[in-house]
Amino acid sequence: MKLSTKGRYGIKAMVDLAIEYGKGDLLSTSQLAEKQGISAAYLEQLIASLKKADLVVAVRGVQGGYALARPPETISVGEVLTALEGNTALIDCVGTKGTDCSNVCSCSARPLWLKLQKRIDDVLDTTSIRDMADDYITQMERNADQQ
Repeated sequence: MKLSTKGRYGIKAMVDLAIEYGKGDLLSTSQLAEKQGISAAYLEQLIASLKKADLVVAVRGVQGGYALARPPETISVGEVLTALEGNTALIDCVGTKGTDCSNVCSCSARPLWLKLQKRIDDVLDTTSIRDMADDYITQMERNADQQ
């Protein structure tokens, strides 16, 4: 599985929103885009997918912006990546949408791919956006202490 920029930047945006969760603050498109170093237009595409999956809410107006739709500890990384990437399968023959591979029943490597996919899914589904935000905050504190 190779994540696209959509998945990578979308996860980072969700972490930024998690850090602000519960403070009553909304983050604007320009604030999120600046934190990610990407264009606001590209970020809007990511947010649209996250809104469609009911992971993010938008508030319009001068004081508007984005916030998580629910507490960050209830949003898994797997949910976010599925909303952004559509599929988190390592290779097509272990995906959830079936397979077109004619060797699926006789492939000697398929049991390994299935084991790897299970581990990937376990990590994605048991890691919350809150976990990622907490790890990021700790990382930033360590960096500040070293300087």
